[in-house]
Amino acid sequence: MERLQKVIAHAGIASRRKAEELITSGAVSVNGNKVTELGVKVSKNDRVEVNGLPIYREQPVYYLFYKPKNTLSSVKDDKDRTVVTDFFNVKERIYPIGRLDYDTTGLLLLTNDGEFANLLTHPKYHIDKTYVAKVGCIPTRSDLNKLESGIVIDGKKTAKARAKLISANSQKNTAIIELTIHEGWNHQVKKMFEKIDCPVEKLKRESFGFLTLGDLKPGQHRELKAFEIDKLKNMALANEKASKR
Repeated sequence: MERLQKVIAHAGIASRRKAEELITSGAVSVNGNKVTELGVKVSKNDRVEVNGLPIYREQPVYYLFYKPKNTLSSVKDDKDRTVVTDFFNVKERIYPIGRLDYDTTGLLLLTNDGEFANLLTHPKYHIDKTYVAKVGCIPTRSDLNKLESGIVIDGKKTAKARAKLISANSQKNTAIIELTIHEGWNHQVKKMFEKIDCPVEKLKRESFGFLTLGDLKPGQHRELKAFEIDKLKNMALANEKASKR
């Protein structure tokens, strides 16, 4: 027996938090009976419907993917552009955890587990994500300090980050910078560099928590191992607990 909101999340319908909202709003029924109270548990034999449509009770799956350039972090596109799920041939209805910009490459996770996706994307869980950027300037130590201290973007200040100058080309006035953040705002990394007058020319996500791309090539993926899934969950929960101290 599993909690109803967890079953809905695992089916890829919504995050666990959103699933709870669906239940309390009366959008969910079990065996034809509307459920509005949280805490209800269901078995594999129970028929669960959301907005009148039965959910498919598939097993949760987890993938690490090397996103190529010019690929949308989506499951479909009305302009018929390449999306990340085009690189997968699986029966489960997977979707990306968070997103990388169309022209950004690197590590992206995909799953059908809504609860797991929420754990890794909500900023309160503080999962570090490291990017390597080629920028059109050579930032000073003061510039890097600004990135690390937090920069106001669209009226909000970013959390503390880590920034490191990897290399610089004075002739071309370019540099390679490593930046580690734990949020995932829209175009955040690019906007942070724009604030120090360093336009991003290339951007790649190198790591997500302790996960790296390893030997994967662009367009390739692998399943996460059981210990990796557990470690990510424990890391997120431990970070949330530490942030409340």
